[in-house]
Amino acid sequence: MPKRIIFMGTPMFAVPILKSLYQNGYPVTCVYTQPPQRSKRGQKVNKSPVQGIAETLNIEYRAPETLKDNDEEFEYIKNLQADLAVVVAYGQIIPKRILDLTKKGFINIHASLLPKWRGAAPIQRSIMNLEKETGISMMKISEELDAGGVSNQYKIELNGENTEEVSEKLSFLAAEKILDEIDDVLDDKANFVEQNHSGATYAPKIEKSEGRINWNDSSDQIIGKVNGLYPVPGAWFNYAGERYKILKAKIGSAVGKVGEVTSDELEVICGDNKSLKILEIQRQGKRVQSINEFMLGSRIKKGIILSND
Repeated sequence: MPKRIIFMGTPMFAVPILKSLYQNGYPVTCVYTQPPQRSKRGQKVNKSPVQGIAETLNIEYRAPETLKDNDEEFEYIKNLQADLAVVVAYGQIIPKRILDLTKKGFINIHASLLPKWRGAAPIQRSIMNLEKETGISMMKISEELDAGGVSNQYKIELNGENTEEVSEKLSFLAAEKILDEIDDVLDDKANFVEQNHSGATYAPKIEKSEGRINWNDSSDQIIGKVNGLYPVPGAWFNYAGERYKILKAKIGSAVGKVGEVTSDELEVICGDNKSLKILEIQRQGKRVQSINEFMLGSRIKKGIILSND
């Protein structure tokens, strides 16, 4: 009897993994993803990237608002008689009664080296925390958030990349490694080892307010924030009642007072007596600009002190 696999995922991070399963002949019977979201002004309905690729590949998909106390989805999954479920950044807690419905359980690809950075924003938190490495963990889903046993981990070094770049690297790594993982699980060869729960750290959802730059912080901390929060919500500062989002920057060696703009290319002094050289910036309500283009008409000039207000 052919095997049956359920795939659960939502963001772009999950798309290469679903494509890999499909292209390598793994029998994905059904895809679960988050329902479409309305844009801020309500003019457009945005389907998830996983829904988009499921439609392209002609795989049946379902997008319930919640799985909690959802008898319809419980019966649907039960009737699938699936062998395994693969979960990648689905965005919902999966109730225990659903976790019991597949023969080999639910496995999750988590974008951190567990038990570090359990939770919703592991890539962002690892970059903001100035980690030297990160990776993916193949784990069995349990009732507690990201606390199940881990079978394999795969590491990459962090060398100043932003969240978008690291996410892409980890996604393609996972798309390669998931094939052997599924084979091992289906053949009962996978060994899921309990995590060291005392070493757990957590990566809660990013709040927009966390993007605010404090120029008293070190240049490394500020760069970590710029890279970790790229492209959204972004690292930002206020000047003259307007918000400015920094999309790309590097560390310089200018000297001056904390918060001082020391050049005509918007180089700002940080709390460790190094500077932040801003490369791309976005004024509130405007498009992204290179720093040279931005400075042509900017009110932020050399000699100005940017406050932390």
